[in-house]
Amino acid sequence: MKILIRYFFRGVRLVLSPILLASEKLSTPTAISRSPEAQAEVDAACARLALYQFQSCPFCIKVRKEIARLGLNIELRDARNDPEHRQALEAGGGRVKVPCLRIATEDGPDEWLYESDAINAWLHRHFGDAQHQAA
Repeated sequence: MKILIRYFFRGVRLVLSPILLASEKLSTPTAISRSPEAQAEVDAACARLALYQFQSCPFCIKVRKEIARLGLNIELRDARNDPEHRQALEAGGGRVKVPCLRIATEDGPDEWLYESDAINAWLHRHFGDAQHQAA
Protein backbone atom coordinates (compact mmCIF):
# COMPACT_ATOMS: atom_id res chain seq x y z
CA MET A 1 0.00 0.00 0.00
CA LYS A 2 2.83 2.40 0.85
CA ILE A 3 4.38 1.88 -2.57
CA LEU A 4 1.07 2.65 -4.26
CA ILE A 5 0.73 5.90 -2.31
CA ARG A 6 4.34 6.82 -3.08
CA TYR A 7 3.81 6.32 -6.82
CA PHE A 8 0.54 8.25 -6.71
CA PHE A 9 2.26 11.30 -5.24
CA ARG A 10 5.16 10.97 -7.66
CA GLY A 11 2.63 11.02 -10.50
CA VAL A 12 0.92 14.08 -9.08
CA ARG A 13 4.29 15.79 -8.75
CA LEU A 14 5.17 14.92 -12.36
CA VAL A 15 1.93 16.49 -13.57
CA LEU A 16 2.07 19.58 -11.35
CA SER A 17 5.79 20.40 -11.65
CA PRO A 18 5.66 21.86 -15.18
CA ILE A 19 2.57 23.87 -14.25
CA LEU A 20 4.25 25.30 -11.14
CA LEU A 21 7.43 26.18 -13.05
CA ALA A 22 5.50 27.84 -15.87
CA SER A 23 3.46 29.79 -13.34
CA GLU A 24 6.67 30.97 -11.67
CA LYS A 25 8.09 32.20 -14.99
CA LEU A 26 4.87 34.04 -15.87
CA SER A 27 4.27 35.63 -12.49
CA THR A 28 7.76 36.54 -11.24
CA PRO A 29 7.70 40.23 -10.29
CA THR A 30 10.14 42.82 -11.57
CA ALA A 31 12.95 43.77 -9.25
CA ILE A 32 12.91 46.93 -7.19
CA SER A 33 15.11 49.71 -8.51
CA ARG A 34 18.36 50.65 -6.76
CA SER A 35 21.25 52.91 -7.64
CA PRO A 36 24.30 51.04 -8.95
CA GLU A 37 26.13 51.74 -5.68
CA ALA A 38 23.25 50.43 -3.57
CA GLN A 39 22.91 47.35 -5.78
CA ALA A 40 26.65 46.66 -5.43
CA GLU A 41 26.23 46.86 -1.64
CA VAL A 42 23.31 44.43 -1.76
CA ASP A 43 25.23 42.06 -4.05
CA ALA A 44 28.15 42.05 -1.61
CA ALA A 45 25.80 41.20 1.27
CA CYS A 46 24.17 38.43 -0.82
CA ALA A 47 27.55 36.77 -1.39
CA ARG A 48 27.24 35.24 2.09
CA LEU A 49 23.79 33.75 1.37
CA ALA A 50 22.75 30.50 -0.29
CA LEU A 51 19.25 29.10 -0.80
CA TYR A 52 18.93 25.33 -0.64
CA GLN A 53 15.87 24.43 -2.66
CA PHE A 54 14.06 22.00 -4.95
CA GLN A 55 13.18 23.27 -8.41
CA SER A 56 9.43 22.60 -8.27
CA CYS A 57 8.74 22.99 -4.55
CA PRO A 58 5.93 25.57 -4.16
CA PHE A 59 7.50 27.03 -1.02
CA CYS A 60 10.86 27.37 -2.79
CA ILE A 61 9.09 29.11 -5.68
CA LYS A 62 7.60 31.54 -3.16
CA VAL A 63 11.08 32.39 -1.86
CA ARG A 64 12.58 32.65 -5.36
CA LYS A 65 9.84 35.13 -6.30
CA GLU A 66 10.71 37.28 -3.28
CA ILE A 67 14.40 37.08 -4.21
CA ALA A 68 13.50 38.27 -7.73
CA ARG A 69 11.24 41.04 -6.41
CA LEU A 70 14.02 42.32 -4.17
CA GLY A 71 16.60 42.07 -6.97
CA LEU A 72 18.92 39.79 -5.00
CA ASN A 73 21.75 37.68 -6.43
CA ILE A 74 21.56 34.72 -4.07
CA GLU A 75 23.16 31.42 -5.02
CA LEU A 76 20.54 28.70 -5.54
CA ARG A 77 21.60 25.22 -4.49
CA ASP A 78 19.64 22.19 -5.67
CA ALA A 79 19.34 19.91 -2.65
CA ARG A 80 17.42 17.27 -4.60
CA ASN A 81 19.75 16.59 -7.53
CA ASP A 82 23.14 17.61 -6.16
CA PRO A 83 24.41 15.18 -3.50
CA GLU A 84 27.04 17.64 -2.24
CA HIS A 85 24.43 20.33 -1.56
CA ARG A 86 22.09 17.78 0.00
CA GLN A 87 24.86 16.59 2.33
CA ALA A 88 25.84 20.16 3.22
CA LEU A 89 22.21 20.98 4.05
CA GLU A 90 21.88 17.95 6.28
CA ALA A 91 25.25 18.49 7.97
CA GLY A 92 24.84 22.25 8.51
CA GLY A 93 21.10 22.64 9.01
CA GLY A 94 20.48 19.30 10.64
CA ARG A 95 17.84 18.08 8.19
CA VAL A 96 17.06 17.91 4.49
CA LYS A 97 14.14 20.32 4.35
CA VAL A 98 13.65 23.10 1.83
CA PRO A 99 13.60 25.98 1.41
CA CYS A 100 16.54 26.74 3.67
CA LEU A 101 18.58 29.93 3.63
CA ARG A 102 22.19 29.55 4.75
CA ILE A 103 23.52 32.78 6.20
CA ALA A 104 27.30 32.65 6.49
CA THR A 105 28.66 34.68 9.38
CA GLU A 106 32.16 36.02 9.78
CA ASP A 107 32.48 35.44 13.50
CA GLY A 108 30.53 32.32 14.31
CA PRO A 109 28.61 29.35 12.99
CA ASP A 110 26.42 29.72 9.93
CA GLU A 111 22.72 30.35 10.52
CA TRP A 112 20.29 28.00 8.78
CA LEU A 113 16.84 29.53 8.32
CA TYR A 114 13.95 27.24 7.35
CA GLU A 115 10.34 28.03 6.35
CA SER A 116 9.45 30.22 3.38
CA ASP A 117 7.65 32.88 5.41
CA ALA A 118 10.57 33.24 7.83
CA ILE A 119 13.06 33.43 4.95
CA ASN A 120 10.97 36.04 3.09
CA ALA A 121 10.59 38.11 6.26
CA TRP A 122 14.36 37.98 6.86
CA LEU A 123 15.08 39.00 3.25
CA HIS A 124 12.58 41.85 3.45
CA ARG A 125 14.06 43.12 6.74
CA HIS A 126 17.59 43.12 5.34
CA PHE A 127 17.02 44.16 1.72
CA GLY A 128 13.50 45.48 1.25
CA ASP A 129 13.54 48.79 3.09
CA ALA A 130 13.74 52.23 1.51
CA GLN A 131 17.43 52.71 2.37
CA HIS A 132 18.39 50.18 -0.33
CA GLN A 133 16.17 51.68 -3.01
CA ALA A 134 17.09 54.46 -5.37
CA ALA A 135 15.40 57.80 -4.80
